[in-house]
Amino acid sequence: MKKYLLLFIITAFVMSCSKKVEVKGKITGSSPLERIEFVEASGVATLPLVNIGLDKGGNFTGSFEAPKDGMYVINYAGRQNLIYLEGGQKLNISGNAMTFPNEFVVTGDAKKNNDFLQASQKFLGEYGSKINIQQLMSGDEKTFLKGAQKIEADINKNVEELAQKNNPSKGILEWKKNDVKVTILNLLANYEMSQRQMSGNPSFKVSKAFKDYETKLEGDKDVMVKTIPLYRQYLLVKMSPDFQKYAEAKAKGKTDVTTSEIFAQFLKDRKEVSQTAKDYLLAFVVAQDIHPGAPAKNMDKVKKIIDTDITDAGIKADLVKMQLAVNGLKVGEPAPEAALIKADGKSYKLSENKGKPYMLFFYASWNPYISEATVPVLKEVVNFYKSKMNFVFVNVDDTKDQFVKTSSALLKGIPGTNVYGEKGLDSDIAKKYGVYGFKLPCFVIVDKDGKIASRSFVNLGEQEVVTILDKLTGLSAPKVQPNVQMMPGMPVDPSAQPANPQPAPTK
Repeated sequence: MKKYLLLFIITAFVMSCSKKVEVKGKITGSSPLERIEFVEASGVATLPLVNIGLDKGGNFTGSFEAPKDGMYVINYAGRQNLIYLEGGQKLNISGNAMTFPNEFVVTGDAKKNNDFLQASQKFLGEYGSKINIQQLMSGDEKTFLKGAQKIEADINKNVEELAQKNNPSKGILEWKKNDVKVTILNLLANYEMSQRQMSGNPSFKVSKAFKDYETKLEGDKDVMVKTIPLYRQYLLVKMSPDFQKYAEAKAKGKTDVTTSEIFAQFLKDRKEVSQTAKDYLLAFVVAQDIHPGAPAKNMDKVKKIIDTDITDAGIKADLVKMQLAVNGLKVGEPAPEAALIKADGKSYKLSENKGKPYMLFFYASWNPYISEATVPVLKEVVNFYKSKMNFVFVNVDDTKDQFVKTSSALLKGIPGTNVYGEKGLDSDIAKKYGVYGFKLPCFVIVDKDGKIASRSFVNLGEQEVVTILDKLTGLSAPKVQPNVQMMPGMPVDPSAQPANPQPAPTK
């Protein structure tokens, strides 16, 4: 009996500590081609945690692991909004396609917190429209401080009133209070910077009263840097003048130095900055150096910085995922095997192509660029190179039935192997190759020895693609038109995380 009681207690504990969020709902008037994504707002890589499809009636259901209790971003139809979520919650979200997610209703476990959040956002919008920021910023310091303190008091009063009315959790209430502090801190930083510019004196100093107010607002710096990206912006703005001088001296005469390298060196001497803050700030700057087509040597430098200068394991993992999503697997590494099936249900292995180069082409039926821009170009590429290489079309739709319909209709008559990654964007192959919804369609080239031969591309018209294909096949393709794209640009950061200014680049 005692044994079973112990098991029950352990099970109950595990359930109570679950990080999974289960979400369902309905978006009235939505198209089945639309998708809903959830992104951790305070993360550093800002990659979607889940990509959920809608049925013909606008209904959706899904779940994802929440890295932490806090703010998340809902992405839908190119629009974004914040929602506060806690691990273990079950909630329902409803809205209208014309206004979602700018407007939505939450029921279930997350109702109280998000009623509080939406009411506070509404107040800020109305309150902010009444404040003459330009007049406040152009006043003398004493007048400015009085105005900033009144803004802080007014917002905090509203927070307290809404807390009594909605009874939100301790977590979101703490976040909101810190958010108010960070809002005022950024106002102070912008005032100091504007006064420096207006006076023409780079050495302009604010008063002790100003500094004391700033110190009072900063509170628990590590909590704020972890949870509020806008606080990271504040810290970067404060560091910017010193970093600019440091970077100019360090980069003098060098042409191949990256901002990440110099900023990592700069932070080492900042003893007043905690390691937690250093990790988050450096992660932001590193993320700016990760972009499509970045030189391999720069990516090697980025990897070294992630390995040696960032201590937080979670931040390291997020940046590695980001690097994979943006650039793909490293050229020369063995192409990972993954669970794939054909339309007839038989399993398929990528190693079946060994001895011949091949292209992996990732796509989904709901991606708007797949038919209008991709298929004609893809058909030309396949027909030209098919005698010397193979083509594997990897579908990442939500279901196998949708894969069968899409592959037979969309890719009909194009020579190649059609396969499906079970669970779509949550499939084994999508995770191993860094495939996300914002990146579809995309492709990777593998050589005859089964090793990665290219970065991850979204544009079949790039000259680099032709160069690699010609080299692997021994063929010589006719010149292609520049800018023949599979999709008009790939967003690197789909999360709507507030834009943080990085320290000035050095090259």
